[in-house]
Amino acid sequence: MKEAIRITVVFLCLLGFAFLRFRESELFYDPLIAFFKGNYRVTILPDMEEGKLFLHLFFRYTINTVLSLVILWMAFKERGIITFATLFYVVVFVLLMITFKIMLTTQGIGEYLPLFYVRRFLIQPILLFMLLPAFYYYRKVHNS
Repeated sequence: MKEAIRITVVFLCLLGFAFLRFRESELFYDPLIAFFKGNYRVTILPDMEEGKLFLHLFFRYTINTVLSLVILWMAFKERGIITFATLFYVVVFVLLMITFKIMLTTQGIGEYLPLFYVRRFLIQPILLFMLLPAFYYYRKVHNS
């Protein structure tokens, strides 16, 4: 029974990720969604409210982080792993937001691909797919 609950919770978290992805335009302010779907290599960045954009990036990153931490908890059930992952997510967020801000102000026409990838790390659960195998390996090495 416990295993069924864990699988259900992980499945619901994955549905949460999918919901965020498919409803991103409706849920979050992000003029870069349309920009990167268009011919971004030859145009300038669209006008945007940076404060609002940063706030919505923060909300989305926070939601992704919470869903990721729940999945990590269901997978490992170790407080140390969750503590480390939480700290890791906070540090990565700060570094990515600083990098994102710098790139917004310094990138020229045709130089937006690094901005795209930094933004991708902020809005997608990529870190989860890096942490899951890392923690699995850590646990396997330290429990043998």
